[in-house]
Amino acid sequence: MEPVLGRRWQKVLYERQPFPDNYVDQRFLEELRKNVHARQYRYWAVVFQSGAVVQQLCSVCIFVVTWWYMEAGMLSPQGLFGAALVTSLLGYILFDAVDGGAGRRESGRTRWADLKSTLVFTAFTYGFSPVLKTLTESISTDTIYAMSSLMLLGHLIFFDYGANAAIVSSTLSLNMAIFASVCLASRLPRSLHAFVMVTFAMQIFALWPMLQKKLKAQTPQCYVGVTLLFALVALAGLATVSSVGAVLFTLLLLAISCLCPYCLIRLQLLKDNIHGPWDEAEIKEDLSRFLM
Repeated sequence: MEPVLGRRWQKVLYERQPFPDNYVDQRFLEELRKNVHARQYRYWAVVFQSGAVVQQLCSVCIFVVTWWYMEAGMLSPQGLFGAALVTSLLGYILFDAVDGGAGRRESGRTRWADLKSTLVFTAFTYGFSPVLKTLTESISTDTIYAMSSLMLLGHLIFFDYGANAAIVSSTLSLNMAIFASVCLASRLPRSLHAFVMVTFAMQIFALWPMLQKKLKAQTPQCYVGVTLLFALVALAGLATVSSVGAVLFTLLLLAISCLCPYCLIRLQLLKDNIHGPWDEAEIKEDLSRFLM
């Protein structure tokens, strides 16, 4: 159907026009807009943000290497518990020193409350360590290793790296990591080993991310230094177990921290999102008053 001569098409619905429903004139593409909400990334800024992924991978690596040393009898539970206690105290002091105690004052939480929580957790974990040690006796070792691997992989997938996505779940991520630690701790020689392993897992999977997030927000330079040091410790520990694994893990960290940011920036240049009058209408007015 051809447009009627002398009659100009209008983009309205309340008036009958002698044009077909799918008719548009030459002005239709004048409102075309491209990449309206596209973000411009800088390479070193993306590398900095990838530090959260690198640190979490290193956390899993250090945890598995520590478990291997304890399972092989090369690391005593007393030594690991002492090292974990010292590092926890240093991290606790650093956590308050980074912002001068402003976060503690805002939350209203006292040091006495922190001490009580620590004592309660330690007492309950120590009391239930014989149960943790015998919890999976009826399950084969291969199944335990497979479940632990899947749980640690799920921990990495659901961990909160700072992205606003539906898949992020800090609670689920922590629970999967603790479940993996319980499974692996059940294959250690004694219940004391299981107690120390679960305590160490809570430290590295629950407390350490809290400290690194504060360092990232308050002191970026210190955060970069800690990330590099943490990666070197993980690589050194893995190298004592498997040199091939250390090389592969190094390539993985380099790919995540260097190659992936480069690919992201290059792919952003190819981004071509179009917006125009065909987009669905968006209601920007606050309609919450109609829900009362």
